[in-house]
Amino acid sequence: MSALWIAHVDVTDEEKYGEYIKVASVVIPEHGGEFIARGGRFVQFEGRERKRNVVARFPSVEAAEAAYADPRYQEAVKLAKAGSEREVMVVETTD
Repeated sequence: MSALWIAHVDVTDEEKYGEYIKVASVVIPEHGGEFIARGGRFVQFEGRERKRNVVARFPSVEAAEAAYADPRYQEAVKLAKAGSEREVMVVETTD
């Protein structure tokens, strides 16, 4: 089953977060991830609103976990955490 990587983000430092995006834009596709939503228009119905929302589809939860564990991505996570407040999760789809 495929999986969705979902990130809800408030960017606090554009420069640091921009450096994170450069790495994520390479590593996520290398692990089979395809961005299907990336910072576009959204409507918040419930819960905490974050200004940036990203969704990537992966072939499996394991592929998404491999992307997250990739050493290059882990280095970039340090920049993301320094330049944003965020929640990131992976959820298996029903297909």
